[in-house]
Amino acid sequence: MQTSTQGVPRIGNLPAGPRNSIADVPGVSVGHCTLAQDAVQTGVTVIRPHPGDMYRDKVPAAATVLNGFGKSVGLVQVDELGVLETPVALTNTFSVGAVAQAQIRAAVAANPEIGRAWPTVNPLVFECNDGYLNDIQRMAVDASHYDAALAAAGQEVAQGALGAGRGMSSFGVKGGIGTASRMVQGYCVGALVLANFGTPESLTLAGKLVGPQLLQRVQQPEALAQPLPEPEKGSIIMVVATDVPLDARQLRRLSLRAGAGLARTGSVFGHGSGDIALAFSTAYTVPHQADRAMPAVAMLHETLLDPLFRAAADSVEQAIVHALWHAATVQGRDGHARRALLEVMPELCQSA
Repeated sequence: MQTSTQGVPRIGNLPAGPRNSIADVPGVSVGHCTLAQDAVQTGVTVIRPHPGDMYRDKVPAAATVLNGFGKSVGLVQVDELGVLETPVALTNTFSVGAVAQAQIRAAVAANPEIGRAWPTVNPLVFECNDGYLNDIQRMAVDASHYDAALAAAGQEVAQGALGAGRGMSSFGVKGGIGTASRMVQGYCVGALVLANFGTPESLTLAGKLVGPQLLQRVQQPEALAQPLPEPEKGSIIMVVATDVPLDARQLRRLSLRAGAGLARTGSVFGHGSGDIALAFSTAYTVPHQADRAMPAVAMLHETLLDPLFRAAADSVEQAIVHALWHAATVQGRDGHARRALLEVMPELCQSA
């Protein structure tokens, strides 16, 4: 297994951006708000495609639903119109409504005619179920947490068990937030994932199957005599950003390739898993008002997309690995705990 100096498996041979994060894409920033007290282990993560007003200056976008076991808000309009008009928000399943309302309130505060003289705004919130570690029934996330994550958005992207990733689990160990980037001919493709998926026996790191060893270490002792694989019932949200000039149709194709990176880590997009990928471009914006000219942009030729597809797959796979590597052990409700992967398998740091 090829590793970096920190022991993290290095995916592919494309160069990473300077931060190896989604924030290497010009204009993109990320912020977290983490709730970590006793049984409440959750939070909000916000991705801003650009620092301006997203409602007035939308960005082209598209999504792919690999498996639709999810409760997201806003995907229907993204599919229809091919743009984002709010930042992208990530949180837990039962907090989607609260975060969507916070997005609406923020947009209305900046543009008071929304819902009156102007059309309504389309909030975009993705979720994963963190209910094993987090007391999800408390619905602890409120508008102030979305506001805090948005205000904290910057180019230094923290990873692991924080923000929306605080209570997430992957492969029977601690999951969470991961990010990575790849450079292609002067352009950048970056990814950020909310990783809450995978069964222990399936974990594959940079092409090496380590799942069987992981399963033996995380399985309950009383079940070792007759181990039975558990169904995959987690979820993952994958957000891919780029500064390549692409239209919504091309971005949908790019978002689909996130699934290739996901599959390499051992996922089969199981029955109970919500696996959704969103892709957007920062190369141009689409004005809300009709009296402003639409951008005249020369899109990348269709035959030149293959390197971007590889970059999307590699950056998503790398982001998943980063989520596992950076996540710390968390104990949450009712004594439930998820140990960090490197605590369970410390030898991975020395793998080569």
